[in-house]
Amino acid sequence: MNDLAPSAGSTQRKTISGKWNPGLVAVTLVDAHHHLWNLGLNYYPWLTDKPDSNFFLGPIDALKRNYLPEDYIRDSRKHNVLTTVHVEAEMCRDNQIQETRWLSELSERYGFPGAIVAHAWFHTDDAEEIIARQAAFPLVRGIRSKPVTSDSPVKIVRGAPGTMEDERWLRGFALLERYELSWDLRVPSWHLAEAAEVARLFPSTRIVLNHTGFPWDRSADGLAAWRRGMEKLAQHSNVFLKVSEFGLKDAAWSYEDNRHIVLDALAIFGVERSMFASNFPVAGLRIDYDGLIRAMERMIAHLPLDQQEQFFWQNACTFYRLAC
Repeated sequence: MNDLAPSAGSTQRKTISGKWNPGLVAVTLVDAHHHLWNLGLNYYPWLTDKPDSNFFLGPIDALKRNYLPEDYIRDSRKHNVLTTVHVEAEMCRDNQIQETRWLSELSERYGFPGAIVAHAWFHTDDAEEIIARQAAFPLVRGIRSKPVTSDSPVKIVRGAPGTMEDERWLRGFALLERYELSWDLRVPSWHLAEAAEVARLFPSTRIVLNHTGFPWDRSADGLAAWRRGMEKLAQHSNVFLKVSEFGLKDAAWSYEDNRHIVLDALAIFGVERSMFASNFPVAGLRIDYDGLIRAMERMIAHLPLDQQEQFFWQNACTFYRLAC
């Protein structure tokens, strides 16, 4: 299939915009990872008064604006988005339930997101209280709780509070199975081996790795280390993969470089455990939505049609229990 051929999942279905795009360049998809925010209504420290100077894509000035359902529909308008999964956008941790409540209200009004990955810490005194309150929302399917990580492979502190080796953190993580929630895993690639051990300890908890494991170091040695971590994680059948976010801090978005990352990731995890995700609007710092979809379509054009459908929408529907 070339980039002008009919796309995967061409059977007509309901889309978030209410309009089906029959065009030859339209891809049918479920977006397994995006964000919305309202800076006037809610407080997001990282987008306002406490920016992260080490943000993985560099300056974020372009993100310091409201990003609402109308904005997402506009960005995705050339494609058939069946539904979406909203992943917590680091709203103030003192008011994390409010983000889920706000998103649930948006879903009632706009028809999406179709699922929410909410936030809760695993290592705090109120971990179970927050997880239980999040799980009570019908749209919540999982939790994203970022463990404490190091700035580089040489700075890892084993067993430090809040890390994936912290006993208190692990006790909190164990609550996910009780509340039938998955875990969205987001860590730098040098922590993938630790995450693999968590997957081994909790084989009944479904885990999905965000952002292709962040292959930031594109040197030969860096990519080899990324592959080793990915392979350790993929050994555990309860771990899935979001193929998303290939942006680099000091480089333009490169089709050829990112194609190698995508193909390696799919070879390691298999198409049956991989799903497309846009990470918009964050990924928009490096590439527009239509450009991202077209690039992904080209990258997997060699796959059979049924595998393309699995990748673009079916796997996300299954993992997040979506009505697609």
